[in-house]
Amino acid sequence: MSSDPGLSAPRYAPTPYRVGFLLIDNFTLIALATALEPLRMANQLAATELYTWKLLSVDGAVVRASDGLAVMPDEGTGGDNRFDLVIVVAGIDVFHSVSSEEVAWLQRQARLQVRLGAVCTGAYVLARAGLLDGYSCSAHWECLEAIQEQFPRVHTNNRLFTLQQDRMTCTGGTVPMHMMLSFLARRHGRELSTAVSHMFVCDRVREESDSQPVPMLPRLASSQPRLAEVAQLMEANIEEPIKLGELAALAGFSRRQLERLFLKHLGCTPSRYYLRVRLNRARRLLKQTSCSIVEIASLCGFVSATHFSRCYRKTMGRAPRQERLEICSQTLAGQALTDGTQLPSASREALWRASAESTYGTCEQPVGSG
Repeated sequence: MSSDPGLSAPRYAPTPYRVGFLLIDNFTLIALATALEPLRMANQLAATELYTWKLLSVDGAVVRASDGLAVMPDEGTGGDNRFDLVIVVAGIDVFHSVSSEEVAWLQRQARLQVRLGAVCTGAYVLARAGLLDGYSCSAHWECLEAIQEQFPRVHTNNRLFTLQQDRMTCTGGTVPMHMMLSFLARRHGRELSTAVSHMFVCDRVREESDSQPVPMLPRLASSQPRLAEVAQLMEANIEEPIKLGELAALAGFSRRQLERLFLKHLGCTPSRYYLRVRLNRARRLLKQTSCSIVEIASLCGFVSATHFSRCYRKTMGRAPRQERLEICSQTLAGQALTDGTQLPSASREALWRASAESTYGTCEQPVGSG
């Protein structure tokens, strides 16, 4: 049990626990909903106001979600409201969406000894504010590498969520609900937490120690666990790639067996798969960090920038430098798109907002019209 007062409160405290959700432009609605709804349900099941909450933005103005929908906060951060917990809700393109005003406000909350949390890519915002230095941190896999490279004093991990002292961070999707269920269990006991999970038809509450899955491997984990183990070793050893013979031996295969399994289940050789893993990481670093192409080549295990550029162009269809230039052009196009002269549909705006993401256009399956 943590010594933090937010986790050692009486079963039902006499005054509500005040939670603020700071919405960063391009935040994901599912992360907000799955973090907030357990608090609402806890109040309902306890038949008392255990929690209050407010949606916040710096100026109190509308914030756009990643799907293009406009959300009106309850107030701006300039109000005189005090919070026990502030959770940063972020989403796509967090590297450009966060503002210096948001960072400064979070730093003031920390000085007031407010407990701080983050969902999805919100951990990047706390890290940028210097508020995760020395802490363990969970974040969506898409921004973990950016945090690792830009903020070396933050102890990143691949767990679904992390509750440590006066910080709580988690990955995205529905995981915020599991983090909040754990938070409720620590404050009020398992009975209430379990009742909340039953109301949401959640038949398995995931634990803090659970790891977020490697994006490429969901179907392999159950059907080919040893092959998935090899792929995970590849994901974990990018800067200094492991030789294929050693990978095979670690998983209990011969090199020839490993090659046959990769061809059968993944449609490519192990070396081709490993190259794709390294290039996917390079793509994320190109889009999410200011690291030079030479630095990225080294971080992704290439002997030279020239070799890296040649491999990247052949596999990704464009040069690394062109990838960087496209981000700049998308930013300029976005300014024109949102200057009030055009009002695109929510779906079209959401697609534009996602265009700078490292996963944009990476689905290799044909997209049907049905």
